Amino acid sequence: MTSPNPGGDPASKPKRRTFSPEYKLRIVTEYDGAPDAAGRGAILRRERLYHSHIQEWRAARDAGALAKLTDRRTSPARPKKPAAEAENEKLRRKVERLEKEVAKRDAALEILGKGVKLLEMLSESEDRNTP
Repeated sequence: MTSPNPGGDPASKPKRRTFSPEYKLRIVTEYDGAPDAAGRGAILRRERLYHSHIQEWRAARDAGALAKLTDRRTSPARPKKPAAEAENEKLRRKVERLEKEVAKRDAALEILGKGVKLLEMLSESEDRNTP
């Protein structure tokens, strides 16, 4: 018998399910409208859910937090910016970094210029003092 993943684990890695806020609200409403425990159990079995899902989603709904119905574990931490906006921000950071580098180089050149003038002055004073 050959395994489906040659050289690997024969069992595939399960993928976590995600539920949209609309789905959660629809299921909680359907669950709450079920006439008896048998109907509620049938909904849970059909959707392959646990009672804890319903409790968590109901609490979020009752708190008036539709946004809280999104799963923090599976939803992105922050929404993606449009490509143009991301590129603009990247370029702004680059310009800021380059402006700082230019300021450092200008300061270094100014110091070098003063050092050269000082050496020239010392050289001239040595030339005058030597017989």
